[in-house]
Amino acid sequence: MNVSETSAGNPPGRFVPSEKANRIPESAVFSGSSVCVVGNINRDVTLLSVPASPTLFEDGETPVAAVVETIGGGGANSACMAAGLGASVGFAGKTGADPLAERLRRAMEKQGVRTFIVRDPKCATGTTVAINFSSGHRHFLSCLPNNQTLEFGDIELAALEGCSHLLRADVWFSQTMLEGGNRRLFAEARRRGLTTSLDINFDPRRSGGSKEEIAHRKELLRGVLDLVDVAHGNVRELCEFTDSPHLDVALERLSGRGVKAVIVHMGAEGAGCYTGGQLIREPASPADAVIHSTGSGDLLSMCMILMHARQDLSIQKKLAVSNGVVREFIEGRRTLIAPI
Repeated sequence: MNVSETSAGNPPGRFVPSEKANRIPESAVFSGSSVCVVGNINRDVTLLSVPASPTLFEDGETPVAAVVETIGGGGANSACMAAGLGASVGFAGKTGADPLAERLRRAMEKQGVRTFIVRDPKCATGTTVAINFSSGHRHFLSCLPNNQTLEFGDIELAALEGCSHLLRADVWFSQTMLEGGNRRLFAEARRRGLTTSLDINFDPRRSGGSKEEIAHRKELLRGVLDLVDVAHGNVRELCEFTDSPHLDVALERLSGRGVKAVIVHMGAEGAGCYTGGQLIREPASPADAVIHSTGSGDLLSMCMILMHARQDLSIQKKLAVSNGVVREFIEGRRTLIAPI
């Protein structure tokens, strides 16, 4: 991956040099893979090249390079990306019963995703405004009532049928899912023979909740780790979630809770996979131009998920293939996030 994410501490484990094997045809890498994604679905309105200026806090108007409207939510984006890579994909989530919900459903199905979306007339379908500043920083303004009210009973378990892996994305947004729904979902996936992934990410309450609330929410999520085969996150996210000063401590704590492998997003340093007490790293595949940055972490994780069951590929090769796909996405050579 080639989008910088702030790191904390030094990565542990020995460094394994990149394999110099020929590029594997993508049809051979991802063919036959199947995944069910449970997570957020909403609209993303992205503002590009916004000047990082104090005048944004004053009355007035600021021209931007472009305004783009797409599918949003880590879960919905991940599902669209998987379908775009050729996988068989089911997505389960919740929307309102408004026209926006129908636009989102049609966009996902056009991308090749099988949708299992519950429409709730009691809530509106949410929107996130993603501000991409010219400085390289980003800020998100969100109103996501549909995702915040997701419950285990809203999830159509038929989405798991025919899939070999479950990805639970956007895990922090629903309190009821934190308080037991996630565990029920992972247990059901395990009962059906699926392997499981958890995208840890940052808790949106981290910037506004009390220390006691944040600590309680972390412990709720830690309570499902024994049912997680693969955890995903960048260095800061993993350290924050495990209350660790360095990545090596975070990885040991996740492993101690039962997680079998951790996919580490390392920004400009590339990507890593921790398993069996060892972190295997692969350098980034530098992008010639940055057209897309939002979603690159989701794409890295999805590539590794789709290759999870491949015993004929080394971890090093899987990381190298994933970094190459992410590079093409960043450069704008892959359109994997569905417009609406």
